[in-house]
Amino acid sequence: MAKLIRFFKPFRVLSQFTDPNSRDTLARFIDVAGVYPAGRLDFDSEGLLLLTDDGALQARIANPKFKLQKTYCVQVEGQLSRDTMAQLTRGVALRDGISHAIKVDSLEASPIFPARTPPVSLRHAARSTWVQVVLDTGKNRQVRRMLAAVGHPVLRLIRTQIGPWHLGELAPGEWTQETIHLPR
Repeated sequence: MAKLIRFFKPFRVLSQFTDPNSRDTLARFIDVAGVYPAGRLDFDSEGLLLLTDDGALQARIANPKFKLQKTYCVQVEGQLSRDTMAQLTRGVALRDGISHAIKVDSLEASPIFPARTPPVSLRHAARSTWVQVVLDTGKNRQVRRMLAAVGHPVLRLIRTQIGPWHLGELAPGEWTQETIHLPR
């Protein structure tokens, strides 16, 4: 049996328990001993972060060889054309190689998420749209770098799903714990 924590990582919180620079970390929110993040979520990104006390489960979630899909709702500057979305799925050249999304969709309506502190500036928000991006890799700042490469810088990024686990109704800073029975 393994512990699995679903956590809504707030904006400007590190995906680790300590920081020599005194920034907010997971320790401010999670008081469960022996759990560790299964993967990372950037300091300036929000959303679903999984933590576990099981090394094998942690590897299955975080290791790119397992191709676990991750879904992101992303607020970008401007509006992505169909050609741009197709380019993202075909692949974009980044400094560490070609990176491609499994799927990119324009969201017709802005998703409902809790307000972020600080909020995206009104000037930027007025010219922005939301897209959903699905990846099965996890390179450093991959979604941000891909969207910047096609001319649409990210204003807000929220991971909503990792494999079968969803953000659900969690609010920023909230978490739930479950026990998972793993085949050995």
